[in-house]
Parts: sequence; structure tokens; C-alpha cells
Amino acid sequence: MSEGSAQRTRTVTWKDYREGVTAAKQLSGLEYLRAMQRGELPGPPIAELLGMGPSEFQEGRAVFTVEPAEYHYNPIGTVHGGLAATLLDSAMACAVHSTLPAGASYTTLDLHVTFVRPITHDTGRLTCTGEIIHLGGRMATAQGRVTDASGKLYAHGVTTCMIFRPSGAGT
Repeated sequence: MSEGSAQRTRTVTWKDYREGVTAAKQLSGLEYLRAMQRGELPGPPIAELLGMGPSEFQEGRAVFTVEPAEYHYNPIGTVHGGLAATLLDSAMACAVHSTLPAGASYTTLDLHVTFVRPITHDTGRLTCTGEIIHLGGRMATAQGRVTDASGKLYAHGVTTCMIFRPSGAGT
């Protein structure tokens, strides 16, 4: 076995996400997201797996960060594009979620990502900001940007989300 092929190990732990799913039905989207950020509700397991976390939630805006690492790499020696895509999907969808009343939910209908430059573990901490573009009764759109500490752009995207409102809440 060559020196560079030494096996690495990473252990991932997370809390039971179902408590958060139950609470989400009782809280506005912004209240729910902020409760997760404060650690009062468990975050999603995918965030623990990828090492990403929320840093800011405002109405219509969500910000996540991640430190790219070797365990994010693809076979050609750079961070897999799925990391930027997951950051964008999370930030843009949470920007939509932050505008919803208690009992409403959403799902991503489409996600378009443009990769601008490669990401490596030397890139340093990445910040992904998602912001709402349009909020309608049944659909919302949002945009997002993945940047490094100096503001250099690595990827950007747009999404469309379908909104599910409780019966009698209007359209």
C-alpha cells in the first residue's frame, strides 16, 4: 500500500430528526429554522454527514457554511459538485421555508446549479446564501451563491419550490 493510500476514518453522529419534523408543524418556518440553529431542535442528518451548518436565518434569507474536506472529494481530486449543490438546495429552500406560516410545508421542484470554479480542501470555509426571489400562494423561487471568505464565487443557482398550505389558508 502506498503512503498516500492510508485508510481514513470519519464517524458521523446525529440526533433523531423526527422531533424536528413534529415541531415544524407547530412553528412558523422562521421560528423552526431558528430553533434548529440554536440547538433546541435537531438538525437534519445530511448536515452532520456533510459537516455543514446554518449561520443565519432571516425572513426570505438563509445562510449555511461548510469547510471543504478530503471526505468531500470526487475521483478526480476536487470536492464533488454535490456539496455545492446541496448547500444551494439547503440555503435556497430554507429561504423559502423562512417565509412560511405554521403548518405550511414545501418541496423543491427544480434546482439549477452553475459551477464557476473547482473547490478543494484548500479553498477554506464556504458560505452559501439563499434569498427568496418570488413568493406566491403555491410556488416560490429563490437564488443562491456559494462564496469563499474573500467573496470569490464558486457556484450559484436558482430553485423553484412548491408550497403546501394548510386547508383554509388560502392559495
